[in-house]
Amino acid sequence: MIFYFSGTGNTKWAVEKLAEKTGDEVVFLPDVANKPYHLKLKPGERLGLCFPVHGWRPPTLVRKFIEQLTVENIEDCYVYSLVTAGDNIGETIDILRNDLKERNIPLHSSCSLIMPESYVGLPFMDVDTKEKEQLKISNADKKLEKFINIVLQRATSNEDLDIGNWPRINSRIIGGFFHKYLISDKPFHVTEDKCLHCGKCAKVCSVDNIIWHEGESPSWKQDGTCMACFNCYHHCPTHAIEYGSRTKHKGQYYFGKNKA
Repeated sequence: MIFYFSGTGNTKWAVEKLAEKTGDEVVFLPDVANKPYHLKLKPGERLGLCFPVHGWRPPTLVRKFIEQLTVENIEDCYVYSLVTAGDNIGETIDILRNDLKERNIPLHSSCSLIMPESYVGLPFMDVDTKEKEQLKISNADKKLEKFINIVLQRATSNEDLDIGNWPRINSRIIGGFFHKYLISDKPFHVTEDKCLHCGKCAKVCSVDNIIWHEGESPSWKQDGTCMACFNCYHHCPTHAIEYGSRTKHKGQYYFGKNKA
């Protein structure tokens, strides 16, 4: 079984390829993450956790899911993680492993894929060029194929991780600030004269955080649900959605948007 979260589609792409080869059932985490979840595995079954890295840590939604997860028959099962990021992952896997350990769940193998950048919520961060997007996807595809074989063989592999130069600083210090202050929907707003009132932003929101009615502009719930994945921003056909002043004149990306 594969549990996954995806915002702009990078992780979803990887999970679809993974599931195609393994034949494992796929569960979208937002559908099950906000309540206690009991999982009864079959003997020898695989358990995969796949998600994008947020601020050099697992997304809050993923950690909440694990916190409320109980697994039956875990002893003979194979547990792995696949994470995606625009640059590096810091100590994301260490944090994940510790969270799983609290639930008596092992982690046998992990893989990180560097995918096109989608986080644009800081002044110095923007999407990649089309050429860089294609290069990242090509490299990730090759790496994913190798990891799929590792999963099928039930091998142990945690070495090929893109942790960056300062993993502890990024995950523990900067990541702490990021999750406390930057995972928020409060800066989102709409430029009214650009908005088509089409509701696309609400339809693509992975966590159902956008309120929209026919013929009206969207609004964000501001109740802590938002994962700041920027899927709404990236899918807006007229670039009417902004994040404070931090997204002005920046690009848009979601998986498949810039296919040649």
